[in-house]
Formats: sequence, structure tokens, C-alpha cells
Amino acid sequence: MIFLTFITTIIHEIISFGVNKTKFTSQRRDFFKKSLDLGALSVVVATNAKAMDNARSIELETVDVKIDNLKKPYNIVQLSDIHIGGIIDKDFISALVQRVNNLNADAIVITGDLVDTKLDFAKPALNELKNLKSKYGTYFIIGNHEYFHGVVPIIDYVNSLGIKTLENENVYIGASNEGFNLAGVYDRFGNRYGAFKPDLEKALKDKKDSPTILLAHQPKYIEEVANTSELDLILCGHTHGGQIFPFNFLVKLQQPYVRGLNQHTNKTQVYVNKGTGFWGPPMRLGASSEITLLKIS
Repeated sequence: MIFLTFITTIIHEIISFGVNKTKFTSQRRDFFKKSLDLGALSVVVATNAKAMDNARSIELETVDVKIDNLKKPYNIVQLSDIHIGGIIDKDFISALVQRVNNLNADAIVITGDLVDTKLDFAKPALNELKNLKSKYGTYFIIGNHEYFHGVVPIIDYVNSLGIKTLENENVYIGASNEGFNLAGVYDRFGNRYGAFKPDLEKALKDKKDSPTILLAHQPKYIEEVANTSELDLILCGHTHGGQIFPFNFLVKLQQPYVRGLNQHTNKTQVYVNKGTGFWGPPMRLGASSEITLLKIS
């Protein structure tokens, strides 16, 4: 709120300076000044209210993705950066699960930063994820925030809910010769952590001769992959789409992609989910929370 107020104040001062430099009478300048003060106050209130409302409202983003040599279409629901903890609680997850189940997905993927508190505090909300329903199951990869709260306990608990954590490995989704490989790697934060490091070669080992979709928490991981010729689609999160304008411009300095579907090479596409929850203040401005429905064909 202070940040958004500060930005509005800067704009207010610039305009106010311009008004003071005009040849208007002092009475007319005072009128413009008072109008400007009221306008700035209204903008502050409206912007902060809208940002908080955006954080509570999750939009459904439906995206059509064409993949070469895929024998039949599939619907994949992607969730990312839920950040369970604080306001993101059991009720939030229960409502989210209901919305996802209404989409009748073939598979559900959660691309990291699911837990952002001590596991004991997160368990009531996590337990709601047992109710997720899809034809071929739910799959999860860890994000950087899981490293802060205990990678092994979180993975073990998520697996106990019937959700498969992909730990530098792949599974086959769909009927024989009609499906695709779904691979997942640890987050690149593992390189700094000293364990649970991403290993794409291991993740793709023994995969079938079918299209391949990779789950990787940070879009920046793609810069560490010398050759993406075996990857048709990479699903990421982490960026929150910038979450609060104008931070999206700062995120762009650190990540190659910030949001949406991006053509990385002639073969490889990258989709970045803006986040289903939020991190830090319960506010979003210019980057809505999202559930992604990927229609791959």
C-alpha cells in the first residue's frame, strides 16, 4: 500500500509542479491543486482496493497449444505458486479444488511454491488437495519456497495425498502410443541449496518416443538447458506475472519469460502461469491470479 501510494504521490507532485508553472491566476491554481489532491486520494484508495480484490479473484486462463505428433488432444490444468500459509488457507484451497474439478481435466499439474509455511500449519489446507479429480492424476514439482520449509517432509506429505511429485523423473500420460511424457525437475534453487538439484538428463531418462512436456518452476531454468529439442512444452510459474505493477518490468530483467505462452524455439514452447495464489501482500495489480486450462492438441 505504501508503494502504490508512493507512486501516486510522485505522479501527483509532477503534475502539481506543472500547474504551478502555468500562467493561471492563483485562485485557479488553487482550484486545480485541490482537484488534484482529491483525485490522487481517490486513485490511492481505488488502486489499493482493486489490488486486494484481484488477489481474491482467480481467473481461468484457457490456452490452446499445438504440439507436433500428439495423437489425440488432452486437457491439462496447471496451478502454480499457491503459497499456502496465512490467508491462503483450507477454505481457499477447498474452493480452488472445486473449481478445478469442474474443468474435468485429463491431468493436473502444480508447478512449485505450493507450501510457504511450516508443514504442520499447511497440512489442513494440503489435505484438501486429496479431493482433486482428473483422469490421469495430479503431479507436483517443488519450487524455491519448498526449500525454505523442508523439501523432504513436504514431498513425502504431498505424495501421501495421492499426488505424484516428479523428482527429476517422468511418467507417461494417456493410452499406449497415444499420450505424452510428463517430466519434472527440481527447482534451480537446489544448486544454491546444495541438494535436490535439477537434472534434465535424469528426468528424461527412459522416456517414450512421444511428445514431452516438462515441469520446471522457474522460466530461467531454460537458460541452463543447452538443447531443448526433446521438449515440446515447458510449464513454469515463479514470476507471479510481476504480481504488482510495475514489478513485471523488474521480473523481466531476471527471467526470460514473465507470463503466458512463449515460442522459445521452433519446437519448444514455454507457458508461464502468473500464480494461483500470491506472495507477500494479498494484492495483485496488472497480473491476476490464474488457473490455467491448457488444451493441447
